[in-house]
Amino acid sequence: MISRRQFLIGLGAASLGACTHKFWPDEGIWNPCLSTGLPEHLANHAVLAEAWEGVAADQVWDIHTHLIGTGDSQQGIWLNPNMQSLMSPVQYTQMKFYLNASCPESGSGGDKSIDKGYVNRLKHLMKDMPAGVKLMLLAFDYHHDEQGKRITELSPFYTPNEYAAAIVREHPERFEWIASIHPYRKDSVEALEKAVSQGARAVKWLPGAMRIDPSSPLCDRFYEASVRLNVPLLIHSGDEHAVHVEGLQALGNPLLVRRALDNGVKVILAHCASVGSSIDTDKGVNGPMVHNFELFERLMAEPSYQDLLFGDLSAVTQVNRDMGIMQQIVEHQEWHPRLLNGSDYPLPGVMPVFSLESWVGGGYLTQERATVLSEVRQYNALLFDFLLKRLLTFNGERLSASVFETRQHFS
Repeated sequence: MISRRQFLIGLGAASLGACTHKFWPDEGIWNPCLSTGLPEHLANHAVLAEAWEGVAADQVWDIHTHLIGTGDSQQGIWLNPNMQSLMSPVQYTQMKFYLNASCPESGSGGDKSIDKGYVNRLKHLMKDMPAGVKLMLLAFDYHHDEQGKRITELSPFYTPNEYAAAIVREHPERFEWIASIHPYRKDSVEALEKAVSQGARAVKWLPGAMRIDPSSPLCDRFYEASVRLNVPLLIHSGDEHAVHVEGLQALGNPLLVRRALDNGVKVILAHCASVGSSIDTDKGVNGPMVHNFELFERLMAEPSYQDLLFGDLSAVTQVNRDMGIMQQIVEHQEWHPRLLNGSDYPLPGVMPVFSLESWVGGGYLTQERATVLSEVRQYNALLFDFLLKRLLTFNGERLSASVFETRQHFS
């Protein structure tokens, strides 16, 4: 039995629950992974009907669904040994929570493969979604140095583009995919062209984990190709805590994407830079530290970026975010056509990183709705994430339907 001290050390170090509001997570530690599908009383509940009202389901693409595993399918997935070793307790704890959150055993159908179980669980969860809703599965490239050399030991994990593309070919009715290509690679442009030919809708970067500086001239040839091929970049912004970034948090500074925007690239800043602070490089290399969300706001306000810069809402409702940021996002009604929803799955299934009681206590969610959402979450973390964002209300305003109707951005 895990002790309170072990839980807080492991979870806090993994940055999964360092900002929890009380002694113990209000929905417990572990995902129960109920696998029978939503019971009838939930599937037909008025709260779910209210959330979906006005939303065109066939336009709903979750733009931030991680595709992970252990590599046991022999399909090219690779996981850093540190994430499977007690000698690296932080990374080991993180991986344990991610696997519990994604419930691969419940999707295994008797097959012991974690990789297959992970995908099968996603397929199972989608049965509770209206027809037409899709998930955009994220590939993930290795860490590289400035010479374009792969640095495997500094990479948290690797999910090949080919693996993501193959899953989409098998299940095109429910999945799309987003490639991941390090721009410093000598073959990055060729890899982008190949990914697009295989149906990739965008490219994902996690700068701190991959060692990508979006403001570097090393990215220019990739930016040129992205514009030529009309491929958006989904770039992590703000501090990164879900994986180890080896002292490279500064690469999450949202201002670093100015170079991409100035080159005409369509950029989607993941998480709306809602965690941490960065140097205000607009004022020089020795500029003051400013909250990343304020820097995101500055970029969103620039007229020249109106048709190029977008925000991704994955993770914005987690406990390590200030609830006031979510309120500002909702109240910036002019932003809503430029906001795209993503779940950051499997994180919605990591029980301690959300607190429905906090939203109820703040007056942003009714207790009745919270009770329904909590029960839904035990069966379907993806649906829970959608419902929470759709139902949060601030001064009578909530996220517009267009925030969830993201398909238009990837046509």
